[in-house]
This record gives sequence, structure tokens and C-alpha cells, in this order.
Amino acid sequence: MSAIREYWRVTALVVLLLLSSVALFAPGLAEPAAEDGTVAQQSSATNLQYGLDLSGGARVRATVDGVTATGVNVTQDNQNEITQTVADELDLRLADVRARPGQNGGTVEAFGEVSESELQTALDNSGYEYDSVDPGVTEATRTDIVETLQAKIDASGFAAANVQDVQAQTGQGTHYIVVEAANRNVSEVTDLMTSRGVVTIYANFPRDGEQVNETVLSQEQLQEGQIGVPTTVRGGQPAVPVTLSDDVASQYAADMTEYGFADEGAGGTCEFENGSANEGDYCLLTVRDGEVVYSASVVEELGRSFANGEFVKDPSFVITATSMEEARQLNVDLRAGSLPAPLSVEDTFFMAPSMGSQFKTYSLITGILAVFAVSGAVFFRYREPRIALPMIVTALSEVYILLGFAATVNLALDLSHIAGLIAVVGTGVDDLVIIADEVMAEQVSSRRVFQSRFRKALWVIGAAAATTIIAMSPLAVLSLGDLRGFAIITILGVIVGVVVTRPAYGDILRRLLTMDR
Repeated sequence: MSAIREYWRVTALVVLLLLSSVALFAPGLAEPAAEDGTVAQQSSATNLQYGLDLSGGARVRATVDGVTATGVNVTQDNQNEITQTVADELDLRLADVRARPGQNGGTVEAFGEVSESELQTALDNSGYEYDSVDPGVTEATRTDIVETLQAKIDASGFAAANVQDVQAQTGQGTHYIVVEAANRNVSEVTDLMTSRGVVTIYANFPRDGEQVNETVLSQEQLQEGQIGVPTTVRGGQPAVPVTLSDDVASQYAADMTEYGFADEGAGGTCEFENGSANEGDYCLLTVRDGEVVYSASVVEELGRSFANGEFVKDPSFVITATSMEEARQLNVDLRAGSLPAPLSVEDTFFMAPSMGSQFKTYSLITGILAVFAVSGAVFFRYREPRIALPMIVTALSEVYILLGFAATVNLALDLSHIAGLIAVVGTGVDDLVIIADEVMAEQVSSRRVFQSRFRKALWVIGAAAATTIIAMSPLAVLSLGDLRGFAIITILGVIVGVVVTRPAYGDILRRLLTMDR
């Protein structure tokens, strides 16, 4: 125990290496199953995940369709009124207009194909004053979009995928929603981004000699309940089990009874084709993004349960689909919610998996060459394996710990991260050389002398690390593409080095140089 206390820095390094090994190689820690039970594709023998550069995949960049009026007097009291009024003026759904109070004046956003002049006219006609109307949406809406897309990705089981709100550093500073997904093609990512995922259940029934549609369950009402895992029901039909909340179930049963679905004879056939049902049919329609994805009649037993109250006691049913893929998509939409605003794809990028595999091989070769080069230089300088070998092992341990961290947070490694890891090796060895040179400048006569020289070297290293972190911070914060990954890995490597590995090397060096003193 005394040795552990005396060399606690080495102990901390060993613990971190063990934890990194668990993160890198323990089965089941990477690519968690999606919420619908599907599992993402395993990327390698380790738990590391690779980005577009190293595994291939797609990057899609899109803008948000919408305009925003600022300086509108929006309060908690008139928020709903403004939303309803502007939506009526623009002939939009309530979900496509958002009025939000703010400290410096509220905002009113209109989503979709709405021009600035149209929103201005709507506000003028409604008598609401405003400061300006500009293209784009607010930061709050962009954050909602990013969170919703990330939730859809997580529920879909995409591996090594992420969503970002990126602002262009040139021109008008346009904001883009960027999705990067490894092992996916452009069409998959584009479908994910351009599909708003609005799921609604309509009742189609006869009234006054015509077939009419009435909304009986909105997406928000469905999400108040419980969404089950996609499954197959009787007859092999794919479906998503849903359990409604008590309030929604009561309203749903009342509506279905009012619309005649509990009447005798309503449980017959439902023929819904080309956007309309046969005259006199009672159909329940599942609509996604305005398109009917499934239609069916209500069985008589279920219809009777609406009227006699049995359905409210057990408000569970299934939303059927035409295929399991469609059922999974409905599940994702219901769990993650719908996008608050539509997106328009601006540009796409695709990296072939074969090319990504080549880059992965080249990166490995580059890393090995870097290690040999550094090792050769260190052995040439000190010509003592007991000094040089711990130095190289300690420097490589920084890389190992960073890889363990990447596996823990599911960081998708790309070429910028590899460049950062190589830079970490270089800066790490550089700092270790400073330590060795400082303490070995003269013969070490005692542990006290060693500690004095070591602290002096550590101050130099700490100052250099602080300079590096300050210099890299803007690159890590700003949206500068690949430079951001390089900066983040470099900063993390410097922090790990200063806090753990370089002090640990000091302990090892002290043990080697002061064993008998």
C-alpha cells in the first residue's frame, strides 16, 4: 500500500489504462441498440467508431425553411392568440407558426415556403408591430431541430452519426443543419432530414352524403402515451403498439362514437384508394407527412368498446403499417417527434467505404511510422533504454487513453482526430524530454534534488500546455470543419499529459534515478 501511495500518479495512469481497455474492447459498449430494438452495424473489432473519412458515409447540409419577425410584443398571455392569428393569415397549420416571448422583444416564426413580405403582410393585417423580418429561424428552433434529428438518429440505430448547427464564417453567416453518418448513403440521410415525421390518425366517415376527414389523434396526443416496439400482429401485419393516456383515450373514444364508428355496420370494409374512400365506408387513416400510409376499418368489437367504455379502461391499440420498415419509421417518428420546420438540402458529400478503408490503413501506417521515428530519436538522444523506453511507453499511453475516451463517448474518429493523436505523441515526447533533460542536467544526489528539478520542469510544461490550450480553443469552439476535431483532440491530449502521464513519468524517472538515495 505504501508503494501505491508513493507512486499514486503511476497508479492513476495504470487505472486509466485499464478503464481505457474496457472502453475499447469490452463487448456491448459500442453502438447501443436503437429504441426499436435494431442494432447498429459493428464498425470493427474494437469499440471505436469511425467517421466519414475512415469508414465512408454521407454528410448532408441543409438550411431551415422559414422567416422570423423580431421585436414583436409577444407575452405569455397573447402568445397563443398571435400564433393562431398569424397562422390564419398565412393559411398555415398552427404547428408551422411559433410566437415566442423574449427579453428584447418577442419573435414570430413562420415555417415552410413563406416569404418575408408575406409574414410582414400577415403581421400588418393583424395589427402587430415588429422591428424586422428576416429569412431564417431562431436559435431555439434550430436547437429543437438538432435535438429531434439526433433523437431520430439514435432511435434509428445509425452508427457514428451526429447533428450540428453550423454557421458559415463568410458571407451572411447562414446557419446550416449538418448531419454526418458513417456507413450510410446520401439518400438515407437526406430522407431523415427532409421528412418532418408528422404522424396523425384521421377518421374518414360519411356525413351529409360525403366522406369527410376528422383528426382523432395528433402526434402530440400519441406521444403522451406509451409507444411500443414494432411487432407483427395477427396475419403477420407489421404494427406499432400504442397505449394512450387516460385523457386522450376518453376524447378519442368520444370522437369515434360521435363519428359513428361504434354504430352497427360501421365495422365493414374500408376501400381507400387515390385519396378517397368508397361512399359510406368508415376508415381509420394513418397519415405521415400528409400521405396516407395505411387505412383500415375498425373491427366491430373495438367499435363497441368505444361506446360502452371498455376502451377507456384499456386504451391500447396498434397502428398498423404496410411493411416492417414503415412500422419502424412510424416508431421513430412517434418517439422522436416531428421536426418543427422543414429543411432544404443545400449540398451533399459521400465517401465510398472502400476509400475510407484505404484512409484507415494509411492512418495506421502513418501512426506506426511516427512512433518509430519518435522512438529512434529518443534512443539516439539518451542511448539508455531505462530512460527512453518509459518515455515512449508513457507518450503512447496518452494516445491509448484518448482512444478509450473516444470509445466511451462514441466519438467518430476521422482524419483530423488522427492528426491530433499524432500531434499528441509529438508534444508528449517533447514534454518528457524537457523533464528528462532538466532532472538529468547534473547528477541527482537525492530525492529532494530530483523533486526540485522536476517541479521546475513541470512549471515549464504547464505554461506550454496553457499556451497550447489557449491557442487551440478558438479552433475547438468555432465551426471550422476538420480543424475542430484536430483542436479538440490536441487539447484533450495536453490535459491528459499534464494531469496524468507526465507526472507519472516523473515518478518513474525518480524511481530509476534515486533507487539507492
